[in-house]
Amino acid sequence: MNPPPPSSADEPVPPGWTALPPEHLPPPTFWPAGFALAITCLFWGLITSWVVFGIGVLLFTASLAGWITDIRHEGRKPHP
Repeated sequence: MNPPPPSSADEPVPPGWTALPPEHLPPPTFWPAGFALAITCLFWGLITSWVVFGIGVLLFTASLAGWITDIRHEGRKPHP
């Protein structure tokens, strides 16, 4: 039987240690996956066709802009 994992909020901090502040993680987003697909299309387009390359450029631009927008607006959201 495995013991339940300790919850850091409930346990006292041992003497001489410092409690860690709560860590904020950004919400999940699909922009990195779109960015990876765009880079794949760019390189595939270099080998095959300018149409695939053009789709890669469009995806690259849209994914990069969306990802940067998400990151810029992340600081304005209230933290729970």
